[in-house]
Amino acid sequence: MPVIEIENLKKTYTETMVPVHALNGINLTFQRGEFTAIVGPSGCGKTTLLNMMGGLDKPTEGIVVIEGTDITKLPAGKLVDFRLKNIGFVFQSYNLIPVLTVEENVEFIMELQHRNKKETHDRVVYLMDKMGLPDKLDVKPKYLSGGQQQRVAVARALASKPKFILADEPTANLDSVSTSTLLDLMANLNEQENITFIFSTHDQRVVDKAKRVITLEDGKVISDSLNS
Repeated sequence: MPVIEIENLKKTYTETMVPVHALNGINLTFQRGEFTAIVGPSGCGKTTLLNMMGGLDKPTEGIVVIEGTDITKLPAGKLVDFRLKNIGFVFQSYNLIPVLTVEENVEFIMELQHRNKKETHDRVVYLMDKMGLPDKLDVKPKYLSGGQQQRVAVARALASKPKFILADEPTANLDSVSTSTLLDLMANLNEQENITFIFSTHDQRVVDKAKRVITLEDGKVISDSLNS
């Protein structure tokens, strides 16, 4: 069974004088273990598509099915619970909670899932070791570099063992060294643990690492190919 199935997905924003067709009939399937980049010019629908897959926005038409569950039909409360258990998010701006330590940021979702303390702590230690930051557990985000903060954000996204990770322009605020480090870490997690990553990006370095590249234009898929 595919991890994600998208059928005839459309999103029209009507708040402006002229309706904006952000997505215009998207059909896509994603399998477990993909490392996929969604690319295209600004305004082509990349972030809107990720928001639909993550249940952060509702489509005007069409469905998003995650391992048999059509999330477009879930009521708000059940959708929140489904996201919590099944989907990991990495954002351009890190979105770490500034008053919490690294450990507290990473364990936050697991606490919402009512995991026990030992399991939660062990998972944080494991992930921060994977991220190359085993000595930063007690540090607040403001004392970390941008690249380190984004690695913490990736660890947080992985903490709940989601079915897939959605990463919206995760390298946009990073320098070349931090970008390379982050991409290598995510590629290794993809290879070694079969973790599914789906990126929206303008960054050619992300595209070069991707195994599959989907190009959007005017809310439509204009190409979908495997990287050689």
